[in-house]
Amino acid sequence: MEALAVSTIVVALGEIGDKTQLLALMLAVRFRRPWPIAAGILVATLVNHTLAGAVGNWIRSVVTPDTLKWLLAGSFFAVALWSLKPDTHEDETPVATGFGVFAVTTVAFFLTEMGDKTQIATMMLAARFESLAAVVAGTTLGMLIADVPVVFAGNLAADRIPFTAVRIVAALLFAALGVWVLVTGLPA
Repeated sequence: MEALAVSTIVVALGEIGDKTQLLALMLAVRFRRPWPIAAGILVATLVNHTLAGAVGNWIRSVVTPDTLKWLLAGSFFAVALWSLKPDTHEDETPVATGFGVFAVTTVAFFLTEMGDKTQIATMMLAARFESLAAVVAGTTLGMLIADVPVVFAGNLAADRIPFTAVRIVAALLFAALGVWVLVTGLPA
């Protein structure tokens, strides 16, 4: 339960103002079809975060617990700093192809999430917690909590979210996770 809750909160906060959230907004404005966009976000996130979580679990199995503790703490601190930098999405809005809105969203979201801070966070959380399923469920839920309202609200949500304050809260949360790992270590 702890892995699910921590993963959900970390990714939901980390995703606000992120490039994939901006992509969700662009897709919503461009296509005005919220259900296939939301479904594409779900599928892309499940696949992407399952892969990232598997890498995190593998790292957990090959690195000594003490080394892993320091790697995770350092990674959480690095993501905390990264969270303070505003994201922009410089690419053009994807154009609908013969594959439809769902396919365009799934592919665009999957590719945009590669190397993103929420993907890195998923990998770190999977290395921290034993339950890959709980981590992937939590990080996917966190992505949906942050992105799906943007898809349905379109432009309205972007004007009302205090992105700077959210980035600061996310950075503090990642830094707190780094301290938590250093203080408590890893579960046996």
